[in-house]
Amino acid sequence: MDLSPLTEALQVKSFDKIADICDNLMLQVASEGISFHDDWPYAIHLLGYFYVDDCDSARFLWKTIPTSVKESKAEVVAAWRIGQKLWTRDYAGVYEAVRGYDWSPEAKDLVAAFSEVYTKRMFQLLLSAYSTITIRELALFLGMTEDDATTYVVEHGWTVDTASQMVTVKKQAVKREQKVDSSKLQRLTEYVFHLEH
Repeated sequence: MDLSPLTEALQVKSFDKIADICDNLMLQVASEGISFHDDWPYAIHLLGYFYVDDCDSARFLWKTIPTSVKESKAEVVAAWRIGQKLWTRDYAGVYEAVRGYDWSPEAKDLVAAFSEVYTKRMFQLLLSAYSTITIRELALFLGMTEDDATTYVVEHGWTVDTASQMVTVKKQAVKREQKVDSSKLQRLTEYVFHLEH
């Protein structure tokens, strides 16, 4: 079983391609009739799905993993623990699951990159859903200490009221591009011309 495309993607940190590479390799190996379940990098495969925010595919993969693999490979179970937290929208639990296991060298960079991407997703969620939020809740969403979370959002222009322990979200200006159709402009010109004469 040749996993070199996967190894190369991990080495060059092309984490957004991991899930697709694993899917294609799995189809290729399965079509050749090779027994692969015991040697398959299920933890990397699951983490690849989480990186691209594809929990549905990760859940389906988990259901296809043989019980013997689930029982013998702790890293696969640790990766799935992240998936469970994502599935139930336990935002703080995702960070606990990431930090709660000593990842293998192959998975360590992928997990760190996922954690960073997930923090950015949570920041965007907070940006779109809140106008104010407590520092404590902010820290839970971002998986940081209260001081680190406060520093993170202040760098993004949010304001902190230490007296009330509240953070005011700085909404990003929505850029609206107006598209003017030349035929509409022509009709408007003719209409104004008609009114003036």
